[in-house]
Amino acid sequence: MENIGSGKKLAVVTGASSGIGFHLAHQFAKNGYDLVVIAEDEGIHTAADAFREHGNLVHVLQADLADRSGVEQAYQKIISINCPVDSIALNAGVGVGGASFDKTSLDQEIKMLNLNVISTVHLAKLILRDMLKVGHGRILITSSVAAIMPGPYEAVYAGTKAFVQFFAEALRAENIDKGITVTALLPGPTETNFFHRAGMDETKVGHAEKDDAAEVAEMGYEALMAGKDMVIAGSFMNKVQTAAAKFMPQKVAAKMHGRMSKPDSPDKR
Repeated sequence: MENIGSGKKLAVVTGASSGIGFHLAHQFAKNGYDLVVIAEDEGIHTAADAFREHGNLVHVLQADLADRSGVEQAYQKIISINCPVDSIALNAGVGVGGASFDKTSLDQEIKMLNLNVISTVHLAKLILRDMLKVGHGRILITSSVAAIMPGPYEAVYAGTKAFVQFFAEALRAENIDKGITVTALLPGPTETNFFHRAGMDETKVGHAEKDDAAEVAEMGYEALMAGKDMVIAGSFMNKVQTAAAKFMPQKVAAKMHGRMSKPDSPDKR
């Protein structure tokens, strides 16, 4: 297999066409990494042009990671470069919310489970095995502050983030003495298209001021490079709320979360 890398370290970023993933890819690019960037939408090609401005190689794949074949396609793209993956940001994810569980779309929730959970496990399995062969690697998994408390009105989404949070922590414990670090990135509400796509525009959190995606990504990148286990990114209030949620009863935490995620309109509840 021909080596089509430049000799620089290689980083992979999923969900890199917009939001936190876009800025994570920028962080890697400006710090001297070649990239493999993956997203399901056509915007990934425009994003890749922006990443190339840093003078690095950018390999692009438009694929739907919510489908198993998309994950396999992504892995084949990565190994075709014939360069060890130094770092991977498993960032692709969506939300479904804005209504009670009985009213939300089951099809959307199953697709979300496939993307947020199944694709994360699948791609992590493939990449981690390769990292173990060379004895080095960094894995960043985008979790959420929603992972640390029950999430009424986005119950399945919050469940997916609780899964990936504990998954990241378990992978770290298994592999920390093998040259592999695993870091969980926990953003709070961030200025991306997330809330609109999730159907949560008309909620308290949808209306609220949000953190800057570029700053969140920078905090995630720095934590990954430092080998930290996790980083609560964004505003200081995210850290306060996360710390408080760890000590309050689950039913109280659920009520607190529900006040932020409950739709304004009665017919959407």
